[in-house]
Amino acid sequence: MDYCALFVNPNATSVSVFPITIIKSVRFKYPCFLRQAPVSANLSITYDDEATNKKSSVHHDSLRVLEWGSLCDAVASFAGTSLGREATKAQLCSLNQTYEESLRLLEETNAAVEMHKHGGCRLDFGGIDAVLVKSAILQARRSLPVDGNKAMAVAALLQLADTLQFNLKAAIKEDEDWYRRFMPLTEDIMGLVINRSLVKFILQVIDEDGSVKDSASSMLKHARDRVRMLERKIYHLMESLIRNEKSEASFLEVSNIDGRWCIKSVADRLTSFKGLLLSSGSVTGSIVEPLSAVPLNDELQQARASAAKAEADVLSMLSEKMQMDLDEIEQLLDIIIRLDVVNARATYSLSFGGTCPDLFLPEGNGTSGSVASISGTKSSKAAYPIKREWTLYLPKAYNPLLLQQHRQILQKARKDVSNATNEIRRQKQGEIMSRKGDADIDLLSLEMQVTALEQAQPVPVDFFIDHKTRVLVITGPNTGGKTICLKTVGLAAMMAKSGLHVLASESVKIPWFDAVFADIGDEQSLSQSLSTFSGHLKRISDIQSHSTSRSLVLLDEVGAGTNPLEGAALGMSLLESFAETGALLTIATTHHGELKTLKYSNDAFENACMEFDEVNLKPTFKILWGVPGRSNAINIAERLGLPSAIVDNARELYGAASAEIDENIV
Repeated sequence: MDYCALFVNPNATSVSVFPITIIKSVRFKYPCFLRQAPVSANLSITYDDEATNKKSSVHHDSLRVLEWGSLCDAVASFAGTSLGREATKAQLCSLNQTYEESLRLLEETNAAVEMHKHGGCRLDFGGIDAVLVKSAILQARRSLPVDGNKAMAVAALLQLADTLQFNLKAAIKEDEDWYRRFMPLTEDIMGLVINRSLVKFILQVIDEDGSVKDSASSMLKHARDRVRMLERKIYHLMESLIRNEKSEASFLEVSNIDGRWCIKSVADRLTSFKGLLLSSGSVTGSIVEPLSAVPLNDELQQARASAAKAEADVLSMLSEKMQMDLDEIEQLLDIIIRLDVVNARATYSLSFGGTCPDLFLPEGNGTSGSVASISGTKSSKAAYPIKREWTLYLPKAYNPLLLQQHRQILQKARKDVSNATNEIRRQKQGEIMSRKGDADIDLLSLEMQVTALEQAQPVPVDFFIDHKTRVLVITGPNTGGKTICLKTVGLAAMMAKSGLHVLASESVKIPWFDAVFADIGDEQSLSQSLSTFSGHLKRISDIQSHSTSRSLVLLDEVGAGTNPLEGAALGMSLLESFAETGALLTIATTHHGELKTLKYSNDAFENACMEFDEVNLKPTFKILWGVPGRSNAINIAERLGLPSAIVDNARELYGAASAEIDENIV
């Protein structure tokens, strides 16, 4: 592989190395773009033996900048069991699904959504302690006694599975179509093996609090009855001894030390009865086991030992019964955890209004193969409201993290209003309202915050990318939403791949991407002593090396961080390279006007811009398609109060500099 050294800063002491293919089309109007590196520069070239590690690294970095981990945490929080939450995060974070696996995951999610809509068959595993069940399985497999709490967890698991299976059968009996609508979960649930006799036995011998019932065995009942009888007998003896002490009685109390009943003196006083002095002290007093209580305490210890043995025998019998169905219980737990993962995806979708995407497998070069609906069957193009072929069709797509953040803030604000209302009501009822006016003002302020938050919903964006488009260039002002748009598309692609519904309106169409690569923000590798600019180029180089014709590439502010002319040239060259031999789809944001002209010389490019309200000088966070945008930096500066003379001069200078670009666009 040929390499080309890119040397941007003549005073720099290091050189970044990139494949020659990235910078092969630099235009002659930027003759100073390529510089010769100093002889002393240390060039670090990476060869193929490190390719796997580098791909893993760039993939990990992409997930991090897209905040995929935060979304995984959000979805996992909807699982009902702790093991379900762990499994949900593991499944989502892997992102190693094949196209067929992604379709199956979407089918599962849709089936769980249908179950929620049915009501009687909804999946709810909140009452299952999967950790205790797993521990019970391990203990039984080692022929160890299974304690009551773990046995009750197993019983709860079996009961839930039995109820779920019963409700599903009832729904299918009512309407056979439910069998199809609940597929592929139907087969899993109907195939559950449930030992009802084991549930019956557990409930017969274990109480709700996890303790072994007296009725679990005759030996246990006899031993516990004897324990209770002896405890009553000893307690009456102790009370009698204390009463006989007369004036000293107020200084004495019955105490239990290591299972033996004794009398404790709260002061260092002598007692009239004989006994064994267990401890003494001038401050703590003394503890005495009366001689008359020693035989009874000995009997009590023996009775407790007999009860403990009888209880252990019951638990051992329970463990033996579990061993007979251990494989089935373990398989049942695995299925329930898997269903819990599916339910977490479905509940997340229902909570945020997700839409199941039509996921299709791209054939490469921007063309699409057959489109698969949620049921896995082919759907015709007539199913889409727009009769053109789209690589990506995302109407009114929300960034899930922004939506979640807004919901959390709104929920907190509403809770604050509720708390303030309750406090005012409490104070009024208690007639301690000394500052009623201030309290009313605070409540009004909180209510206004809630109203403002309800009106300030996150703005959805529309993505309509034609199948011929390989590179989309998005321009617009800072804080206009360009980066959020990149993240929204990236998250939507990964959500669809991992079996999640996309937070968009109906008729979502999205390709199955083998990977999503992103270079977003001012991330840099300090350990490699890379500048921000070099760090971005290094990452983009890695992205180009590892992306395929089925990948999605997201580049934020491409070509930024260096001399504008050189940055624009490099940005154009990079995007042309991605258009020719790179990913299925590349979406890039930029401030460089030169990049807007690529559309007019190459059909693989498309322009879009973030809309800007020039009357109110505020971004609307909406995308305008087919037209290039402006950064509006001068208008924003005017709005922020920069002197008019400076603003007017900037407009004149900008007009002269941008004339050539505008001519190309027109």
